[in-house]
Amino acid sequence: MTIKKIIHLLLLISCFFSISIDAQNATQIEPFNVGENLVYEGKFSKALLRGIAVADLNFAVERAPNKRHFIIKSQGNSKGSLPKLLNAKFFQKFESTVDGENLQILKTIKRDEQNERVRDSEAIFDYKDKKVIFIETDPKDTVRAPYVVASPLEPDTQDFVSAVYTLRRLPLEVGKTFELKVSDSGMIYKIPVRVTAREEQKSILGKSWCFRVEPEVFGENRLLGREGSMIFWITDDPRRVLVRAQINYTVGRVEIKLKKINIK
Repeated sequence: MTIKKIIHLLLLISCFFSISIDAQNATQIEPFNVGENLVYEGKFSKALLRGIAVADLNFAVERAPNKRHFIIKSQGNSKGSLPKLLNAKFFQKFESTVDGENLQILKTIKRDEQNERVRDSEAIFDYKDKKVIFIETDPKDTVRAPYVVASPLEPDTQDFVSAVYTLRRLPLEVGKTFELKVSDSGMIYKIPVRVTAREEQKSILGKSWCFRVEPEVFGENRLLGREGSMIFWITDDPRRVLVRAQINYTVGRVEIKLKKINIK
C-alpha cells in the first residue's frame, strides 16, 4: 500500500461523491437548497486503518452575488491517523458556479494539496464557443508555465461538485441506466450509471429506503483504468439525500457516511 495510492483513493472519494447525469431526464425536484450544508466522514477499511476516520467532506450551497446563480462550495481533507501514520495528507477545495436558470455549470475553481504538492486550477465552461478551458498553476512555482487544456463542451455537462445536486433531480428507479458527463481537468468523460436496487439504510436521518446507484468509473476506457467499484445510496423521498457511499479499490475500501445535515 503506497501513500500515493491512499491519497488517490481519498481524493477520488472527495471528487466523485458528486457526479453528473444527463439533465434532460431530470425531474422537478429542487436540487439547490440555499443554506443546505452536508457533512460526511470517510473511514478506511484495510490493515492498520481499519474503521478509523481518515477524511471529512463538506458541501454547502449559497447564492452568487448577482442573486441569479448558485455557488456550491465543497471541501475534502484528511484527518485522524492518515497524516500521522502514513504521512498522507490532502486538502481539496471546490467552488462551483451554476446558472440558476438552466442549472449549467459555469465555472469551477479548485485548490488541490497533496502533501507538499499544491495546484490551483480554474475551469471555464464556454457554451457559446462550445468548449471547456482548464488552466492549472503551481502557486509554489510562479515561473512555471500554466497547464492548459481545451475540450469540446457537450450539453448537460457538470463538474464533480455541482452534479451531485443534478443527481438528486433524476427520476431514479430500479433497473434504469443513465449516462454521466463528467468534466475533469478539462476533459469530458461519459460514464454509465445504473440504479441497481432499493435498499433500507440506517443513517442520522433514521432508517430510510434508498436507491443503490452504481456509476461505472473503473475499468478499461473509463475515467479510472483499473479495477474497482463505486456505490451510492440516495434516499427515496423528496429530499434525495446521499446518505452513504462506498468505494472498493486496489488499496482497500472507503466507507463514506452522512455525519451532519443543516437546512436553513
